[in-house]
Amino acid sequence: MKHKRIPYFVYIFIPLFLIVVAHTAPGFAKVFDPVSFYLKNGLHVVVVSDRRAPAVSHMLWYKVGSADDPKGKSGLAHFVEHLMFKGTKRYKPGQASKIISKNGGNENAFTSHDYTAYYQVVAPEKLALVMDIEADRMKNLVLDEASVMAERDVVLEERNTRTDNSDPARMRELVSNTMFLTYPYRIPIIGWRHEVAKLDKTAALEFYRKWYSPNNAVLIVAGDVNPNEVKKLAEKYYGSISPGPKIKRNRVQEPPHVAGRRVLMESVQVGLAQLTRRYLAPSYQYDRIKHAYPLQLLSYILGNGTSSRLYQELVVKKKLAVSAGAWYSPDNLGPSVFGFYASPKNSVHISEVENAIDNEILRVVNDGITERELEQSKTRLRRSAIFARDSVTAPARIIGSLLLAGQTLEQIEAWPEKINEVTAKEVKEAAQYVFDSRKSVTAILNPKKKTQ
Repeated sequence: MKHKRIPYFVYIFIPLFLIVVAHTAPGFAKVFDPVSFYLKNGLHVVVVSDRRAPAVSHMLWYKVGSADDPKGKSGLAHFVEHLMFKGTKRYKPGQASKIISKNGGNENAFTSHDYTAYYQVVAPEKLALVMDIEADRMKNLVLDEASVMAERDVVLEERNTRTDNSDPARMRELVSNTMFLTYPYRIPIIGWRHEVAKLDKTAALEFYRKWYSPNNAVLIVAGDVNPNEVKKLAEKYYGSISPGPKIKRNRVQEPPHVAGRRVLMESVQVGLAQLTRRYLAPSYQYDRIKHAYPLQLLSYILGNGTSSRLYQELVVKKKLAVSAGAWYSPDNLGPSVFGFYASPKNSVHISEVENAIDNEILRVVNDGITERELEQSKTRLRRSAIFARDSVTAPARIIGSLLLAGQTLEQIEAWPEKINEVTAKEVKEAAQYVFDSRKSVTAILNPKKKTQ
């Protein structure tokens, strides 16, 4: 069976969902209660036990993403992710995937700007099997020129299908490139076509040997497992792998933004105009990190769901738009963005929708939020923890994405307390800091009639 891959661009947005789902209930540690330890070779192992379902999620995260691609070789991290399924000294290409499938499991992988992850979901008694397979390709990847070139064509076709032939996708790519002046988040995860076309076996192996080592990885096992048993298995399969050299990730500093930017595009592929506005924003690790918690609550108040300010004002009351909302996620190693979106009704000009969004932004900057809105947003965040508790994969995804974004387990577990401590004043101060037009990019994608 051919290995099924999750679209790379989906993982740009996954952290938004994970933050909402993960950090939601007082006592996050009591929900997942993770056990953490390190092997002698530096591999960080986190175990989350949940005996309610006979399944285990095994996820291996590497501290490398597209933002670590060498200059002129964009898309290399994503390309290596593809090549990791090309076999080792023990397994022929595709053989390991077939073994996992025959044993009732499933697997996949994904690349983000800050990390690359490989995961399998299997029955508890098959955990040793997938550990053996994953540990093997951590140190024994085998590549031949023909398979590398063939997979490069696959990646180019992936870019062709999902980006180059999609005007909305090309627009998103252009907006990201405009949003960040120097930070590598401006470069698409899949890479620029002309640079991907030059990637080769030598570049892939150099990247693999540099970044793929136990001391540059985090293993998270969640589900029907015992931490002591997991430790024994981890030591057996991963413990013998030699550590690599310590790596310092060189990330540039984003320079000051001195003027807002606008991106305009027309497309025959869209039926309604689409407006987005993005503001450069702090993350857990970057810039004024104290604003990260208030901004999460603000994104709920302004644009999450039909009860949010934007939806109520633009869609329900003023009937200007068919959709409207906002988003924000702080789990980046670098800067984040706070974004707004809306699509006007057919009879409404896009400028009316933009003015309405501006009014809501000005309203929160000048007047802040109410205590009632603050408490409601906190309650909604807590309630969504139910989804995380009932998933065998959510704990591993949530903890992994945050650890790889620079958080510690202690910080992850302290999230509910941090959210509960946020005041309405702090939300207003965060809005005043972030909603600076000089740090914004406004993008408008207008429909275009097909010509004869």
